[in-house]
Amino acid sequence: MHALSRLAPEVRQYLLVTGNYWAFTLTDGALRMLVVLHFHALGYTPLQIAALFLFYEIFGVITNLVGGYLGARIGLNRTMNIGLAMQVVALMMLTVPAAWLTIPWVMGAQALSGIAKDLNKMSAKSSIKLLVPNGQQSTLYRWVAVLTGSKNALKGVGFFLGGALLAAIGFRGSLLIMAAALSLIWVSSLVLLRKDLGKAKAKPKFRELLSKSQAINVLSAARLFLFGARDVWFVVALPVYLSAVFGWDFWQVGGFLAFWVIGYGIVQSLAPAITGKRRGQVPDGHSAFGWALLLAGLPAGIALGLGTEWPPQAVLLGGLLLFGALFAVNSSLHSYLIVSYAKADGVSLDVGFYYMSNALGRLVGTLLSGWVYQGYGLEACLWISSAFVLLAALISIALPHRDHAIKPTG
Repeated sequence: MHALSRLAPEVRQYLLVTGNYWAFTLTDGALRMLVVLHFHALGYTPLQIAALFLFYEIFGVITNLVGGYLGARIGLNRTMNIGLAMQVVALMMLTVPAAWLTIPWVMGAQALSGIAKDLNKMSAKSSIKLLVPNGQQSTLYRWVAVLTGSKNALKGVGFFLGGALLAAIGFRGSLLIMAAALSLIWVSSLVLLRKDLGKAKAKPKFRELLSKSQAINVLSAARLFLFGARDVWFVVALPVYLSAVFGWDFWQVGGFLAFWVIGYGIVQSLAPAITGKRRGQVPDGHSAFGWALLLAGLPAGIALGLGTEWPPQAVLLGGLLLFGALFAVNSSLHSYLIVSYAKADGVSLDVGFYYMSNALGRLVGTLLSGWVYQGYGLEACLWISSAFVLLAALISIALPHRDHAIKPTG
């Protein structure tokens, strides 16, 4: 704590925001794995498991839109702390006796968790815009990449943690441990996080929720299809396939998904170097188009490979590892572009609108993941994934292009 107090105020706040985001992300990843594996073991169908996440994604769409407005009016510190508190309540809701864990009850808890997650994410991403001096686009790109990449690496740890806890101490015990740990983080955040962070100078009106920026609208549309392309195979289809077809246990499923997301997060953190920051470049619309186009054919290639006599585990797992690396660069580019495009005053309005589209893409992907897998199998999910990435690439053509490089800073 003493070492933290000696840092520059902006760095100290960045570390606090990042620490909150990390802690929340661990519980979010673990909770998702706990719910998928626990209810699959109870005999729920893939479509029923997808339905458990329906309100999680629907309320994520609403929260990103309204949460950006709230962040601009009451401050990002408050929206972040509200998100932490709501996640604790959501975890405790699932510790009730097994007879109470009906589909509507679990959906309600997941709805609360979805609100909490997107309040927390919107607050963290918006805060960075305010903590980096104007004009330092290279520094902004690096900070966004580190926050986003580290978050996803920890989400992967959360997946493994969820599978490991479920195998070791069961569903209820896992939830109680996570709720207790997150409660301590919440209390610390109430004390340490700056009180006026992100509060707009002019109080925004409710009608200003929808973005007036063409660049943000185009990027939001591309983001919708990009994340739909991931979740259409990742949320329900893949863990159920690994368990049902490959015969993997909780540890193996959780371990692979953890490894995938950790690697994905590491590549996100390295995205500035991969995309040319060392040559004095930051991404633009042309970069977003090129990297999405590079990714577009890969899921279809995996689907074709599964229809051959090649070893299915090598085709699927190898292909998805490559998908994770390319997807990570795409996601990191998008995360930088939205923070770069957003206005500094009331930044959460633009970021919230953008992540509303992100949540809508996850919602579509989640529903398709359960429905398409149950009816047509994993290969069909992968074909849809390719189509969605191609749409994201085509939409990105309309994003602004930069005509010059900048000098790296920091």
